[in-house]
Amino acid sequence: MLTHTGSTILRGELGVEETVESDNIVRWDGERLYVEQDVYHNGQLIHRKYRRTVTEPVARALQDIINRAKQ
Repeated sequence: MLTHTGSTILRGELGVEETVESDNIVRWDGERLYVEQDVYHNGQLIHRKYRRTVTEPVARALQDIINRAKQ
């Protein structure tokens, strides 16, 4: 199930309103953690399954959770 993430972003330089939908599942491709997002400009799909890299603090928090679960 895709969910709307955050609010609409006005991209003045492009003259569009950008919205993003994601299933919020963290994925690993062997090199990096990412979430897939569908990016829309003025309601039109621009990029399907865009890979947005998870930030380091989020990755560290996930690592801590995984390590605790292993104990």
